[in-house]
Amino acid sequence: MTSVGQLPGLRPRRRPRDGGEAAGGDVDLVDALDPLAWRTVAAWLHGKPSAATRQVGLQVLASFLSWLRDTEPALELLAVTGAQLDAYCEVARTGALTRRPLASRTVARKRSVLLSFYTFAWQCGVVRHNQVPGQQVARNRRGAGTRTLTRDERRQLRQGIARLAADGRTAEAAAVALLELTGAAVDALAGLTRQDVHSVAGGSRPAVITVHHGRDDVVAFPVSPLARPLLRVLCASRPAGEPLIRRSDGRPVDLDWLRGALADAALAGGVPEQRARDLHPHMLRAATVTDLLEDAKAMPSPPPRP
Repeated sequence: MTSVGQLPGLRPRRRPRDGGEAAGGDVDLVDALDPLAWRTVAAWLHGKPSAATRQVGLQVLASFLSWLRDTEPALELLAVTGAQLDAYCEVARTGALTRRPLASRTVARKRSVLLSFYTFAWQCGVVRHNQVPGQQVARNRRGAGTRTLTRDERRQLRQGIARLAADGRTAEAAAVALLELTGAAVDALAGLTRQDVHSVAGGSRPAVITVHHGRDDVVAFPVSPLARPLLRVLCASRPAGEPLIRRSDGRPVDLDWLRGALADAALAGGVPEQRARDLHPHMLRAATVTDLLEDAKAMPSPPPRP
Protein backbone atom coordinates (compact mmCIF):
# COMPACT_ATOMS: atom_id res chain seq x y z
CA MET A 1 0.00 0.00 0.00
CA THR A 2 1.38 3.40 -0.96
CA SER A 3 -1.47 5.68 0.19
CA VAL A 4 -3.99 5.67 3.04
CA GLY A 5 -6.50 6.33 0.26
CA GLN A 6 -6.21 2.64 -0.58
CA LEU A 7 -7.79 1.66 2.75
CA PRO A 8 -11.47 0.63 2.60
CA GLY A 9 -13.67 3.69 2.93
CA LEU A 10 -10.90 6.23 2.29
CA ARG A 11 -10.84 6.47 -1.51
CA PRO A 12 -9.87 10.14 -2.11
CA ARG A 13 -12.46 12.53 -3.51
CA ARG A 14 -10.85 14.80 -6.11
CA ARG A 15 -13.92 16.29 -7.76
CA PRO A 16 -17.69 16.22 -7.16
CA ARG A 17 -19.40 12.86 -7.69
CA ASP A 18 -16.22 11.00 -8.55
CA GLY A 19 -17.05 8.25 -6.07
CA GLY A 20 -14.51 9.39 -3.50
CA GLU A 21 -15.19 8.69 0.16
CA ALA A 22 -12.67 11.01 1.88
CA ALA A 23 -11.37 14.49 1.13
CA GLY A 24 -8.41 14.25 -1.23
CA GLY A 25 -6.57 16.97 0.68
CA ASP A 26 -6.84 14.95 3.91
CA VAL A 27 -5.36 11.90 2.19
CA ASP A 28 -2.54 14.00 0.75
CA LEU A 29 -1.68 15.50 4.16
CA VAL A 30 -1.23 12.05 5.68
CA ASP A 31 0.62 10.65 2.66
CA ALA A 32 3.15 13.50 2.97
CA LEU A 33 4.21 12.37 6.47
CA ASP A 34 7.63 10.83 7.10
CA PRO A 35 7.67 7.01 6.65
CA LEU A 36 7.44 6.10 10.35
CA ALA A 37 4.56 8.50 11.04
CA TRP A 38 2.80 7.37 7.84
CA ARG A 39 3.07 3.69 8.76
CA THR A 40 1.74 4.42 12.25
CA VAL A 41 -1.25 6.41 10.94
CA ALA A 42 -1.99 3.79 8.26
CA ALA A 43 -1.90 0.95 10.80
CA TRP A 44 -4.12 2.91 13.21
CA LEU A 45 -6.68 3.65 10.49
CA HIS A 46 -6.54 0.08 9.20
CA GLY A 47 -7.42 -1.19 12.69
CA LYS A 48 -10.63 0.84 12.90
CA PRO A 49 -13.76 -1.34 12.95
CA SER A 50 -15.60 0.35 10.06
CA ALA A 51 -15.23 2.67 7.09
CA ALA A 52 -17.14 5.36 8.99
CA THR A 53 -14.71 5.38 11.93
CA ARG A 54 -11.77 5.41 9.50
CA GLN A 55 -13.27 8.44 7.77
CA VAL A 56 -13.73 10.29 11.07
CA GLY A 57 -10.22 9.35 12.18
CA LEU A 58 -8.68 10.63 8.94
CA GLN A 59 -10.70 13.85 9.01
CA VAL A 60 -9.76 14.74 12.60
CA LEU A 61 -6.11 13.79 12.20
CA ALA A 62 -5.83 15.79 8.97
CA SER A 63 -7.38 18.82 10.67
CA PHE A 64 -4.87 18.52 13.49
CA LEU A 65 -2.00 18.10 11.01
CA SER A 66 -3.07 21.21 9.13
CA TRP A 67 -3.26 23.24 12.35
CA LEU A 68 0.10 21.87 13.50
CA ARG A 69 1.74 22.75 10.18
CA ASP A 70 0.51 26.34 10.50
CA THR A 71 1.37 26.85 14.18
CA GLU A 72 4.48 24.71 14.77
CA PRO A 73 5.80 23.61 11.38
CA ALA A 74 9.01 22.17 12.87
CA LEU A 75 7.14 19.84 15.23
CA GLU A 76 6.76 16.23 14.06
CA LEU A 77 3.45 14.42 14.48
CA LEU A 78 5.04 11.79 16.74
CA ALA A 79 6.71 14.46 18.90
CA VAL A 80 3.44 16.15 19.91
CA THR A 81 2.66 16.44 23.63
CA GLY A 82 -0.54 17.05 25.56
CA ALA A 83 0.13 20.79 25.40
CA GLN A 84 -0.43 20.80 21.63
CA LEU A 85 -3.60 18.71 21.94
CA ASP A 86 -4.98 21.12 24.53
CA ALA A 87 -4.11 24.13 22.36
CA TYR A 88 -5.77 22.57 19.29
CA CYS A 89 -8.95 21.77 21.24
CA GLU A 90 -9.05 25.30 22.66
CA VAL A 91 -8.74 26.77 19.16
CA ALA A 92 -11.58 24.51 18.00
CA ARG A 93 -13.71 25.52 20.97
CA THR A 94 -13.28 29.26 20.37
CA GLY A 95 -14.05 29.05 16.66
CA ALA A 96 -10.64 30.01 15.28
CA LEU A 97 -10.33 26.60 13.63
CA THR A 98 -13.58 26.56 11.64
CA ARG A 99 -14.68 30.23 11.85
CA ARG A 100 -17.37 29.27 14.34
CA PRO A 101 -17.18 27.88 17.87
CA LEU A 102 -17.64 24.12 18.11
CA ALA A 103 -19.83 22.53 20.75
CA SER A 104 -18.05 21.05 23.75
CA ARG A 105 -19.26 17.59 22.75
CA THR A 106 -17.77 17.99 19.26
CA VAL A 107 -14.44 19.14 20.70
CA ALA A 108 -14.48 16.21 23.12
CA ARG A 109 -14.96 13.82 20.19
CA LYS A 110 -12.00 15.36 18.38
CA ARG A 111 -9.86 14.98 21.50
CA SER A 112 -10.95 11.34 21.86
CA VAL A 113 -9.93 10.58 18.27
CA LEU A 114 -6.50 12.17 18.76
CA LEU A 115 -6.01 10.40 22.09
CA SER A 116 -6.87 7.16 20.32
CA PHE A 117 -4.10 7.77 17.79
CA TYR A 118 -1.48 8.73 20.36
CA THR A 119 -2.41 5.81 22.60
CA PHE A 120 -1.88 3.50 19.61
CA ALA A 121 1.43 5.20 18.77
CA TRP A 122 2.59 4.89 22.38
CA GLN A 123 1.64 1.20 22.47
CA CYS A 124 3.75 0.74 19.33
CA GLY A 125 6.68 2.51 21.01
CA VAL A 126 7.05 5.18 18.30
CA VAL A 127 6.13 8.42 20.08
CA ARG A 128 9.10 10.79 19.98
CA HIS A 129 9.81 13.78 22.19
CA ASN A 130 12.60 16.37 22.19
CA GLN A 131 13.02 15.94 18.43
CA VAL A 132 12.20 19.55 17.51
CA PRO A 133 15.16 21.46 16.01
CA GLY A 134 16.41 24.96 16.62
CA GLN A 135 14.40 27.62 18.41
CA GLN A 136 11.58 25.27 19.42
CA VAL A 137 13.94 23.17 21.55
CA ALA A 138 15.36 26.32 23.16
CA ARG A 139 11.86 27.55 23.90
CA ASN A 140 10.93 24.20 25.42
CA ARG A 141 14.00 24.27 27.64
CA ARG A 142 13.34 27.82 28.82
CA GLY A 143 9.81 26.92 29.84
CA ALA A 144 10.60 23.50 31.27
CA GLY A 145 10.63 24.75 34.84
CA THR A 146 7.07 26.06 34.60
CA ARG A 147 5.41 23.60 32.22
CA THR A 148 6.57 20.31 33.75
CA LEU A 149 6.68 18.82 37.22
CA THR A 150 9.97 17.92 38.84
CA ARG A 151 10.59 14.58 40.50
CA ASP A 152 10.37 16.24 43.93
CA GLU A 153 7.06 17.88 43.02
CA ARG A 154 5.68 14.51 41.92
CA ARG A 155 6.73 13.07 45.29
CA GLN A 156 5.11 15.98 47.14
CA LEU A 157 1.96 15.54 45.08
CA ARG A 158 1.68 11.90 46.11
CA GLN A 159 2.06 12.93 49.75
CA GLY A 160 -0.69 15.48 49.22
CA ILE A 161 -2.98 12.84 47.70
CA ALA A 162 -2.57 10.73 50.83
CA ARG A 163 -3.39 13.74 53.03
CA LEU A 164 -6.51 14.58 51.04
CA ALA A 165 -7.62 10.97 51.46
CA ALA A 166 -6.96 11.14 55.21
CA ASP A 167 -9.15 14.25 55.37
CA GLY A 168 -12.02 12.36 53.76
CA ARG A 169 -11.68 13.99 50.33
CA THR A 170 -11.63 10.66 48.55
CA ALA A 171 -12.96 11.85 45.18
CA GLU A 172 -10.33 14.60 44.85
CA ALA A 173 -7.54 12.30 46.00
CA ALA A 174 -8.63 9.56 43.59
CA ALA A 175 -8.94 12.00 40.67
CA VAL A 176 -5.40 13.31 41.08
CA ALA A 177 -4.01 9.81 41.71
CA LEU A 178 -5.68 8.51 38.53
CA LEU A 179 -4.57 11.55 36.56
CA GLU A 180 -0.98 10.74 37.48
CA LEU A 181 -1.47 7.02 36.92
CA THR A 182 -3.15 7.17 33.50
CA GLY A 183 -2.56 10.63 32.03
CA ALA A 184 -6.23 10.59 30.98
CA ALA A 185 -8.22 13.70 30.07
CA VAL A 186 -10.87 14.97 32.47
CA ASP A 187 -13.69 13.63 30.25
CA ALA A 188 -12.28 10.11 30.49
CA LEU A 189 -11.81 10.36 34.27
CA ALA A 190 -15.32 11.76 34.73
CA GLY A 191 -16.76 8.77 32.85
CA LEU A 192 -15.20 6.07 35.02
CA THR A 193 -17.58 3.72 36.82
CA ARG A 194 -16.99 0.78 39.12
CA GLN A 195 -17.37 -1.51 36.09
CA ASP A 196 -14.04 -0.10 34.91
CA VAL A 197 -12.24 -1.33 38.03
CA HIS A 198 -11.18 -4.98 37.91
CA SER A 199 -9.71 -7.32 40.50
CA VAL A 200 -7.61 -10.41 39.95
CA ALA A 201 -9.42 -13.72 40.07
CA GLY A 202 -10.40 -14.59 43.61
CA GLY A 203 -9.30 -11.25 45.03
CA SER A 204 -11.05 -8.08 46.18
CA ARG A 205 -8.29 -5.51 45.69
CA PRO A 206 -8.55 -3.29 42.58
CA ALA A 207 -5.80 -4.46 40.23
CA VAL A 208 -6.59 -2.94 36.81
CA ILE A 209 -8.58 0.09 35.68
CA THR A 210 -9.80 0.56 32.12
CA VAL A 211 -9.99 4.10 30.69
CA HIS A 212 -12.25 4.81 27.71
CA HIS A 213 -11.22 7.27 24.99
CA GLY A 214 -14.37 7.54 22.89
CA ARG A 215 -16.56 4.56 22.06
CA ASP A 216 -14.02 2.21 20.52
CA ASP A 217 -10.75 2.77 22.40
CA VAL A 218 -10.05 1.33 25.84
CA VAL A 219 -6.69 1.32 27.63
CA ALA A 220 -5.99 -0.75 30.76
CA PHE A 221 -3.64 0.39 33.53
CA PRO A 222 -2.43 -1.52 36.60
CA VAL A 223 -3.71 0.23 39.72
CA SER A 224 -0.96 1.83 41.82
CA PRO A 225 -0.78 1.19 45.59
CA LEU A 226 -1.68 4.85 46.14
CA ALA A 227 -4.89 4.62 44.10
CA ARG A 228 -5.93 1.14 45.26
CA PRO A 229 -7.61 2.01 48.61
CA LEU A 230 -9.23 5.10 47.10
CA LEU A 231 -10.85 3.07 44.34
CA ARG A 232 -11.97 0.47 46.84
CA VAL A 233 -13.80 3.15 48.86
CA LEU A 234 -15.39 4.74 45.78
CA CYS A 235 -16.49 1.40 44.32
CA ALA A 236 -18.17 0.52 47.60
CA SER A 237 -20.08 3.81 47.70
CA ARG A 238 -21.22 4.15 44.07
CA PRO A 239 -24.13 2.27 42.46
CA ALA A 240 -23.35 0.42 39.24
CA GLY A 241 -23.16 2.72 36.25
CA GLU A 242 -22.71 5.94 38.23
CA PRO A 243 -19.49 7.97 37.95
CA LEU A 244 -16.84 7.06 40.48
CA ILE A 245 -15.54 10.64 40.63
CA ARG A 246 -18.05 13.41 41.19
CA ARG A 247 -18.47 16.60 43.17
CA SER A 248 -19.68 16.52 46.75
CA ASP A 249 -23.14 17.69 45.58
CA GLY A 250 -23.30 14.91 42.97
CA ARG A 251 -22.66 17.07 39.91
CA PRO A 252 -20.16 15.85 37.30
CA VAL A 253 -16.57 17.01 37.52
CA ASP A 254 -14.93 19.24 34.92
CA LEU A 255 -11.52 20.72 34.14
CA ASP A 256 -11.82 23.54 36.72
CA TRP A 257 -12.74 21.06 39.46
CA LEU A 258 -9.83 18.80 38.55
CA ARG A 259 -7.43 21.74 38.48
CA GLY A 260 -8.63 22.74 41.96
CA ALA A 261 -8.14 19.18 43.23
CA LEU A 262 -4.63 19.15 41.76
CA ALA A 263 -3.75 22.44 43.45
CA ASP A 264 -5.15 21.26 46.80
CA ALA A 265 -3.14 18.03 46.62
CA ALA A 266 0.01 19.98 45.77
CA LEU A 267 -0.53 22.39 48.68
CA ALA A 268 -1.22 19.51 51.07
CA GLY A 269 2.05 17.90 50.00
CA GLY A 270 4.12 21.02 50.62
CA VAL A 271 4.39 22.56 47.14
CA PRO A 272 4.70 26.38 47.45
CA GLU A 273 1.34 28.10 47.07
CA GLN A 274 2.01 30.05 43.87
CA ARG A 275 3.49 27.00 42.17
CA ALA A 276 0.56 24.84 43.32
CA ARG A 277 -1.93 27.37 41.90
CA ASP A 278 -0.05 27.41 38.59
CA LEU A 279 -0.29 23.65 38.10
CA HIS A 280 -2.59 22.43 35.34
CA PRO A 281 -3.81 18.87 34.65
CA HIS A 282 -2.14 18.80 31.22
CA MET A 283 1.25 19.30 32.96
CA LEU A 284 0.71 16.13 34.97
CA ARG A 285 -0.58 14.30 31.91
CA ALA A 286 2.57 15.26 30.02
CA ALA A 287 4.75 14.03 32.89
CA THR A 288 2.82 10.76 33.00
CA VAL A 289 3.17 10.19 29.25
CA THR A 290 6.92 10.78 29.60
CA ASP A 291 7.06 8.05 32.27
CA LEU A 292 5.07 5.70 30.06
CA LEU A 293 7.41 6.36 27.15
CA GLU A 294 10.39 5.39 29.29
CA ASP A 295 8.65 2.09 30.00
CA ALA A 296 7.87 1.62 26.30
CA LYS A 297 11.43 1.65 24.97
CA ALA A 298 11.50 -2.13 24.71
CA MET A 299 8.12 -2.37 22.97
CA PRO A 300 8.01 -3.64 19.36
CA SER A 301 8.09 -1.41 16.30
CA PRO A 302 4.79 -0.47 14.66
CA PRO A 303 3.16 -3.07 12.42
CA PRO A 304 4.28 -3.10 8.76
CA ARG A 305 2.17 -1.40 6.17
CA PRO A 306 -1.17 -3.21 5.83
